[in-house]
Amino acid sequence: MKFDESIEFQWDEGNSDKNWLKHQVSISECEEIFFDDQKITLKDVLHSEKEKRLIIFGRTKKQRLLFVVYTKRNNKVRIISARDADKKEKKIYEKNA
Repeated sequence: MKFDESIEFQWDEGNSDKNWLKHQVSISECEEIFFDDQKITLKDVLHSEKEKRLIIFGRTKKQRLLFVVYTKRNNKVRIISARDADKKEKKIYEKNA
């Protein structure tokens, strides 16, 4: 999936604080990975009952590899959760990057 600078993000206060408090992932870090040229986007088939959710693996400007779940609403990206990628997810990213 291709993203450009015109992409808009939608945040609700609960999720932005939750990601920071639980995983020390800032809003800007979440947004940075959408512009990683080697990012990987997958369908989140296990959690897409009510709305289509996607998973993205990508690196921040500081090379932190994140695992982010998001959805698109009204042409805006809404971050649902974000955390550091685990070992298995790092292997997926490195294999496909």
